[in-house]
Amino acid sequence: MIILLTVAIAPGLALFSYFYLRKQIAKEPSHTLFHTFIYGAMMTFPIMFIQHVFKEESIIPNEFFRNVIFTSWIEEFFKWLILLIAIYKHMEFEDAYDGILYGASVSLGFATVENILYLLIFGLDTAFLRALLPVSSHALFGVVMGYYFGRAKFTTKSNKKGMLFFAFFAPFILHFIYNGIIGVNDHSLYLIIPFMLFLWWFGLTRVKYAHTFAMQQFRKKTSLK
Repeated sequence: MIILLTVAIAPGLALFSYFYLRKQIAKEPSHTLFHTFIYGAMMTFPIMFIQHVFKEESIIPNEFFRNVIFTSWIEEFFKWLILLIAIYKHMEFEDAYDGILYGASVSLGFATVENILYLLIFGLDTAFLRALLPVSSHALFGVVMGYYFGRAKFTTKSNKKGMLFFAFFAPFILHFIYNGIIGVNDHSLYLIIPFMLFLWWFGLTRVKYAHTFAMQQFRKKTSLK
């Protein structure tokens, strides 16, 4: 059990450490990030319950719509809602790069619990593939979401609503494409590899842009002192 938990938690911890250490300004308080991670972990159970009810009761009879569109929507919406309610106006959300960290944290909280439950059912044989695909994809969805939250927090008032919309819409579309590819069983491997490469490129460019924007904010603040 200890080995299984370690294997399940390690990918999320490694990915978050990478994003956390990329920040060159003041590090975000660890307790706030930990709370965000816990929020993401806690929402796993209501999401899975809702998904189970929708499947068993055939509320959405179409399998593609339920497994691809609805699953992508509900998972990204709950992450977005947590960040909007608990983090967006938090006093420790101090620069644009913090959005990356909070987005990754809430997503990895969800992905880690999901990974633990999955490995408990299917065993350690799937651990490596899950680290490469579901865990890392959730982390990158969170990065994209957090990037737009960071821009919404520190941009002009006229653009805030648009950025908050993209904070949900962009990761939803990426998640939708990911689930759609996984659902194409015969050719999913040939499609998921280029998509994951694109997702890493897209996510890391958001990290770069957020860091540049945060550095500009930092220089502007220090120049005014």
